[in-house]
Amino acid sequence: MKLSIIIPLFNEKNTIVKLLDTIEKQTYIEKQIIIINDCSKDNSLELIKSYNFLSENLILNHDKNLGKGACIKTAKEHIKGDIVIIQDADLEYDPQDYKKLVQPIEANLSKIVYGSRVLGKKRYHNAKNFISGTRIFFNHLLTQISNFINKQQLTDAHTCYKVFSKEIFLKLNLKENGFSFCPEVNSKVARLNLEIKEIEINYNGRTYSEGKKISFMDGFYAIITLLKYGLLKID
Repeated sequence: MKLSIIIPLFNEKNTIVKLLDTIEKQTYIEKQIIIINDCSKDNSLELIKSYNFLSENLILNHDKNLGKGACIKTAKEHIKGDIVIIQDADLEYDPQDYKKLVQPIEANLSKIVYGSRVLGKKRYHNAKNFISGTRIFFNHLLTQISNFINKQQLTDAHTCYKVFSKEIFLKLNLKENGFSFCPEVNSKVARLNLEIKEIEINYNGRTYSEGKKISFMDGFYAIITLLKYGLLKID
C-alpha cells in the first residue's frame, strides 16, 4: 500500500526539515508526500525545494494564506495513496506513529483511524504535553460537544492525526478553509455511519512563542462548524 501524507505548511522553517527527515525514515510503507505551502513568509519554501526527498513528492503553493482546510482541499486532487494522513508541519505529532495508525486500515479492520493524544491516560489532565490546563479543558469540552452533536464517542475529536482510506477521504465534500476542517470532518464522517478507531499517539505540544497558531477564536468557530454540519447537516 502507499501512504499519502498531506502537510499544510505556513512559516515552519524551524521544524519542516526535521519533520521530513523523520517521515522519510518510515521505510515500511511507500509514501507520497504532498506539501502545500500556504504563502509562507519565512524561508520554509526554499527549505523544502532544496530538500533531498527519497519518496514521491509534490510541492503546491497558495498565492495567499488560506488556512489548513484550504491546504487539504488543494492536496485532495493529487492523492495517489491507498491511505491518507494529515500531518502538521511542526513537531507536535510524531511520524513514528504512522505504522500503528495505518495498520487497522491495511488490515481492513477500519476505514478511519484517529491518533488520540489522551487515550490511555488514566485521567484527562494527565495529558501533560498540552502545554496548559486551559488547552486541556477546551480540547475536552470541544470533544464532548462534538460527540454529543455527532453521536460519537471520541476521546480527542480535534487531533491532527486523522487517517482515512482513500475511498473515504475522497467522498468527503470539504468546505472549510481554516482549522474548522477538524469539526467539519468529524460531522461528515458521522453521516457515513462509520466507526472511527482511535490509537494512542505521542504528542509534544508547543507554545505560542514557539509558533503555535490555533487560537481561542478557532474554538468558537469549531462550535459553529459543528452546528452547521453536525446539527443542521449542511452539505
